[in-house]
Amino acid sequence: MIYAEIADKVKNGDAEAVRELCGKALAQGYPALVILEKGLICGMDQIADKYSHRRVIVPEVLLSSRAMHAGLAVLEPHMKYKARRQTGTIVIGTVAGDLHDIGKNLVKLTIMGTGAHIVDLGIDVTPQRFLQAVEKHKAEILMMAALLTTTMPCMKKVIKELEAADMRQGLIVCVGGAPVDETFARAINADCYFKCAKDAKSFLDHNLSKIVLRRKVAT
Repeated sequence: MIYAEIADKVKNGDAEAVRELCGKALAQGYPALVILEKGLICGMDQIADKYSHRRVIVPEVLLSSRAMHAGLAVLEPHMKYKARRQTGTIVIGTVAGDLHDIGKNLVKLTIMGTGAHIVDLGIDVTPQRFLQAVEKHKAEILMMAALLTTTMPCMKKVIKELEAADMRQGLIVCVGGAPVDETFARAINADCYFKCAKDAKSFLDHNLSKIVLRRKVAT
């Protein structure tokens, strides 16, 4: 199956092969969104799992990310998301001191079809920028990612500053990334921990509309 071939080439960091296979899959009539989910994202999930178990190193992960983006460039012009009325706003970013965007980009790609407006702050995002974006866009959900253990404390700082600014009520704070786990999420008072991009999408599919309604009531 061509999906498995694409996932394998993403895992191996072969950008040219991924680009060619995505074009081939489109030519054979496979839907772009399904190629994304079962090919590109599946491959990145595999490499992310290996990284979390320390079976690959950062340069290998970056090669896989490059391969994923090569395939995405082919797929994007053909992507058609299910028509949904826009529901809520999500601010997403990688915390200050961390220049990795692999996990964040995976989550962003996966949740594009949920109906939410996604504000991507990119990498190396300071607590001040997170707070400014949440306030400016009246976000219902804040998602923070970290790939380095040394940058994880920034997540706690963001939450503390949200509380100090009286911006925490009704705001759902989600954290994730290779070194992050559920115990850490509870310790810093985050609302959710996502092990992978699929967890994030599943959570939003089941809870987004309820979160938006609760946020409106809280504010």
